[in-house]
Amino acid sequence: METSAKSNTIPVEIISEEEMAFLEAALASARPLIAASFSNSFNQCRSVSLIPRATPPDTPDIEESGVRLPRKPFLAQFRKNRGLTVTDITATEWCEKQMEFVLLHGRPRRTKAMKMGSDRHAQLEKEVIERVEIRVKSAEESWAMKFVNFIVGANQLIFEGLTRELPVIGLFNGIWLVGVIDELRVPTNERTINPILVDTKTRSKPTLPAEPQKRNARFQLMCYKYLWDDLIYSMFPSDEFFRYFNLDSQYVLSDEIKEYVNSMGFQAKTLGEVMTYYKNTCSLLPRSKDELLLRYELQADNTLLEEYVFSYDASWFQTQMKQCLDFWVGNKEVKYVTEDEKWKCQYCKFTSICPLTSVRASSSQN
Repeated sequence: METSAKSNTIPVEIISEEEMAFLEAALASARPLIAASFSNSFNQCRSVSLIPRATPPDTPDIEESGVRLPRKPFLAQFRKNRGLTVTDITATEWCEKQMEFVLLHGRPRRTKAMKMGSDRHAQLEKEVIERVEIRVKSAEESWAMKFVNFIVGANQLIFEGLTRELPVIGLFNGIWLVGVIDELRVPTNERTINPILVDTKTRSKPTLPAEPQKRNARFQLMCYKYLWDDLIYSMFPSDEFFRYFNLDSQYVLSDEIKEYVNSMGFQAKTLGEVMTYYKNTCSLLPRSKDELLLRYELQADNTLLEEYVFSYDASWFQTQMKQCLDFWVGNKEVKYVTEDEKWKCQYCKFTSICPLTSVRASSSQN
């Protein structure tokens, strides 16, 4: 995989965030369910912050009989009728054992670095869209607004050459994946309509990330490219979508949502009707560029540390995805980090209960 960078003078640090995987997880969980909108002329863009219905937290199945039973796959145990997020996938690539601990024990508290990263993403979003609030009363209404967000964001990309915080969803080997693309932009200095996917990450110190962090970020952007291109090349399986997520396609949307949708220039009364507009929009979009862009900024003042361009590697991506999905569907034992990446354990919140670090601590004492 070829890469290029604009700067070679910034020192590389193993890790500057307390731990990189949870930063991305925190950003994803902190993002509100949003739907972008703008006027019929597409000159002004607004973002809708959804107020979702309350849902019970994930809890693991607990066997109290003392008899050890075969483990239920994590996908069925923790993501039933929800699908996997791109953050789930990248956190699994970072460390499978850490991901297992997150599922069983919950995510650690957000750090200052996580909050600053989340705030920066909100700031970037605000540069191109204006927030308004829409109250949702059901999963059907939440998904309807996500699809509206995509429709409007896609139009913003076509007419203005830039959109941010765009929700995407698709299937990989029969498993549903959902995510939010940081940024899509049409290059202004090229004779092409194919957008480039961009992801901005923040650093607490003026240092560049280590290769495992860049690898994880490359994987994340490749996930988004796969989902974007799949929406364009494949007919969205709406019947399978409604069935898996347990949704009623004929669900009548609230008057508030119908009014909002109408203000966007199209009429839809049900989730199924919104889906029709969504599928039509996908069929008109161009595939994304094979070149992907990672941006690293300093949290203190948002100065650019590096712009990192790399190419989509379909074979590598497929291999990484299979390894991660095997973890989720229970096709293999949970793996620890490799020997040369055990430095990650220094920044993990689960070292006190992780067998890998416990064995190492016992060995050093002896």
